[in-house]
Amino acid sequence: MNQQDGREQAVTDSVVASFTETKDDRLREVIQSLTRHLHAFAREVRLTQAEWEAGIRFLTRVGHITDDRRQEFILLSDVLGLSMLTVGINAPATEGATESTVFGPFFVADAPEIPLGSDIAQGAKGRPCWVSGTVRSTSGEPIPDARIDVWEADEDGFYDVQYEGNRTAGRGWLRAGPGGEYRFWSVRPAPYPIPDDGPVGDLLTATGRSPMRPAHLHFKVTAPGYWPLVTHIFRAGDPYLGRDAVFGVKDELVVDFAEHSPGTAPDGRSLDDPWTSIKFDLVLAPLTNR
Repeated sequence: MNQQDGREQAVTDSVVASFTETKDDRLREVIQSLTRHLHAFAREVRLTQAEWEAGIRFLTRVGHITDDRRQEFILLSDVLGLSMLTVGINAPATEGATESTVFGPFFVADAPEIPLGSDIAQGAKGRPCWVSGTVRSTSGEPIPDARIDVWEADEDGFYDVQYEGNRTAGRGWLRAGPGGEYRFWSVRPAPYPIPDDGPVGDLLTATGRSPMRPAHLHFKVTAPGYWPLVTHIFRAGDPYLGRDAVFGVKDELVVDFAEHSPGTAPDGRSLDDPWTSIKFDLVLAPLTNR
């Protein structure tokens, strides 16, 4: 090790050692590892003072634009692939279970409950879409009363929280029926750009990346005795499936949406305009499987 390397390593060693007395073992492991890797990054790229200052300004902007309606830090994690990597670490593949994907920044915890067969659109623009399926375990048993949270953007690519006011549209939650069945009305998903009018958007522009996400519908499914499932249904044929800005696409989650002419829907509803439908089973892994 030459003199310069020694000087740099001494800084890292000193910072790592400063956390030695951390009482929480996990916190000590995480912060010391973070320090080593962060310092190694700076040495690898030979980070300049100007670049360090630019990075601080960037993170400051991310913080300033974040509020109770917009989470720019999650967006940054998403476009760097950290969100999907964390999903993969914490939701390892279980044979037969529905694949997990990113949570995204637009989930709302206090969305309204809807009865089976109701409409979560609540005024969201888009072609009506009938969504149905069954919630079951990897062994094939139905999971009655599972909680299913659903949310999506409208046909213009905006979630309700991106509009002014306190509107609730394109989101809700319901309970699976006695046989694990679920069904509801929504709107056909459309591709849309992630919010790109802030620092994350500037990062994508500077690196020549697209802000687009393929059309999808969000699900969060929970039931006692099973691992929580956070996933999407992606619409087959979408031009952005191969270049999702947040790396959330998995082949198992890409499905065909059936197109229908005006007429009678599965729930007896009469529709004067074209509509779509999708059937997708949500398969949960028992807690004992991991």
